[in-house]
Amino acid sequence: MAHKAGFVNIIGHPNVGKSTLMNQLVGEKLSIITPKAQTTRHRILGIVNKEEYQIIYSDTPGIVDPAYKMQEGMMKFVYTSLEDADVLVLMVEFGQKDLKNEKLERRLAEIESPILLLINKLDLTDQEAMENSVGLWSEKFPKAEVFPISALHGFNIDFLQKRVLELLPESPPYYPKDNYTDKSERFIVEEKIREKVLLNYKQEVPYSVEIEVEEFKEHEEIIRIRAVIHVSRESQKIIIIGKQGAKLKKVGTEARKDLEEFFNKQLFLELFVKVNKEWRNDEKQLKRFGYL
Repeated sequence: MAHKAGFVNIIGHPNVGKSTLMNQLVGEKLSIITPKAQTTRHRILGIVNKEEYQIIYSDTPGIVDPAYKMQEGMMKFVYTSLEDADVLVLMVEFGQKDLKNEKLERRLAEIESPILLLINKLDLTDQEAMENSVGLWSEKFPKAEVFPISALHGFNIDFLQKRVLELLPESPPYYPKDNYTDKSERFIVEEKIREKVLLNYKQEVPYSVEIEVEEFKEHEEIIRIRAVIHVSRESQKIIIIGKQGAKLKKVGTEARKDLEEFFNKQLFLELFVKVNKEWRNDEKQLKRFGYL
């Protein structure tokens, strides 16, 4: 049997369940998940390796109308994923009736790669309503295969994996067979800290934050990490730190516990907060943080 390999790129609006699906498919918590929109900022690859195939799943930022340069960079990740997909997975959620993005709809109509349109959150509806939703999206995208899933509860995930494998082209592997992501250990740490910021703070503060690992040293018994939480304003720095440093300590403790489980090793995490004004509109900073 010939070896198969290819890129399966997941796109959709914020909060439709892309990262939950990605983690289900890969079996590792590579993409961070929070109830907040725009949790995913980068394109993250999760690689599933078997002797006879390599599936490279790609999680992307949610589709938005960019309000600043950082979001423009995020949307470039989305449109790049349309161009290099061997199989494109378009996720919507039950109750959603259109994409509200004419540019994206035009691009989807031009794509020659197979499209799997997944209606997520099946667990929140009944059979009749879901059948109506399948009919609606099948009419909108006649080239796509449309079926319901529940990314959270794993419904139809086995069928999705089987169909993806059927659609993959014959190809040698793109990555070494022991790789499970294209991202570095530093990136995993940065995302985990950012996840805890998203979960512990409200309003605009989490969206003004960027994480940068300044030091990652792995020893035989322990990993030592020093990371900076960049914020846009002094007032945000005060909020992040909290009274007597309590909020920052909570973020650090939660991130450390998750990272110890991920790396299966004791970990020392040191966090600092710095004001980095208007970094979301600064091209030099955005290049440094990997958005451009």
